[in-house]
Amino acid sequence: MKSDVKPDVCVVGLGYIGLPTAAVVARAGCKVHGVDVTQSVVDTINRGEIHIEEVDLDGLVQGVVQRGLLRASTTMARADVFVIAVPTPFDTNHAPDISYVLAAGEAVANVLKAGDTMILESTSPVGTTEQLRDLIAAKRPDLKCPGLTAETPDISIAYCPERVLPGKILEELTNNDRSIGGITPRCARKALAFYKRFVRGTCVTTDARSAEMTKLVENAYRDVNIAFANELSIVADHMGLDVWEVIRLANRHPRVNILSPGPGVGGHCIAVDPWFIVHGAPEQTPLIRTARGVNDGKIHHVVARAEALIEAHPQAQVACLGLAFKANIDDFRESPARAVAARLARTYGKRIKLVEPYAAQLPREFEGTGAELIDIDTALESCAVLIVLVDHDQFKAVPLAERAHLQVYDTRGIWLDQPCPAAAAPGAEGLKLAS
Repeated sequence: MKSDVKPDVCVVGLGYIGLPTAAVVARAGCKVHGVDVTQSVVDTINRGEIHIEEVDLDGLVQGVVQRGLLRASTTMARADVFVIAVPTPFDTNHAPDISYVLAAGEAVANVLKAGDTMILESTSPVGTTEQLRDLIAAKRPDLKCPGLTAETPDISIAYCPERVLPGKILEELTNNDRSIGGITPRCARKALAFYKRFVRGTCVTTDARSAEMTKLVENAYRDVNIAFANELSIVADHMGLDVWEVIRLANRHPRVNILSPGPGVGGHCIAVDPWFIVHGAPEQTPLIRTARGVNDGKIHHVVARAEALIEAHPQAQVACLGLAFKANIDDFRESPARAVAARLARTYGKRIKLVEPYAAQLPREFEGTGAELIDIDTALESCAVLIVLVDHDQFKAVPLAERAHLQVYDTRGIWLDQPCPAAAAPGAEGLKLAS
């Protein structure tokens, strides 16, 4: 790939990472062919529209589609650079499932030619990029693969994980630093040349296994720190303390920065990636495993606290505010808010109302419960109990005058001005301040 010639690019997987990546690459002037298994996603993109919620993505996609720089399809196409951005979930035993990655690699293998570069962006267990290489080598013996030949390889294979914040994906795809791990140093340099076309942040090259571990470590670090905050909130609950006040004061120490607690941890990164490390080294990861347990267990704590408040007001309508895994996005993957609300809906049925400004309809698990989706204004008018599960800006904007008369369980600490109701039980903190 010559540096003065823009490569044709194929992005496999057009979800929360793949579509913004395809659009940003197209904005840099490359012709991008996007591949997704869902026909409705393909049709939506080809109309210049989007199927996910992300700041400024709609205008960007519309622009690059109109300019003929982005086209989507359900079939693979030849290209110079292939970027794989497909899901990597885990099974019921928390073992990573890389079947989507391998399926994408097999599809890419069918159209690879000498000189091409293949880059895996999906968060993956250590060694996945090498597995992709081995799959290519088995399927395409006509191509010399990096690390398996003493000659100059025909293709380059690298790993470069995304590290973006939902709601700021376009900005961070461009400005954040990137870790680029090649099967060989030559592979890393080839991938580096591609990313420098649209990344303003520093691009650091390394080996593929180190880059894979780096992404897992980044999210495990955050998970462990959130677990401390969540465990602290449970301790404060037990001791009758205001956890938000304790954190506010502790963070005045120049070397302390405790994060905010919540109803758990969600999303496809922090709630998932630490398990990949645990799976790869189960005897060496007691801290990471424990943090996962604390954050998953926080959901049960929140359900119990919410149930105590609901039982104390047996005739009241109850509004659960938020289903997304974090504020101001429409991503419900691994969402603790969704899990809490679903548990309450199964128990209390039509008494439960859901407020989620980023949802047009309720997820499947609410079917048959009697729970319904309403807006925030209806919730404030008709519900006597509010359970804050997500810190959407729309919820933060509700002034005290509109909610002072309501019973509130605020798991996010967005309404610290709310008068605190009486404690539900001896030794418990006020329901407003519970987290």
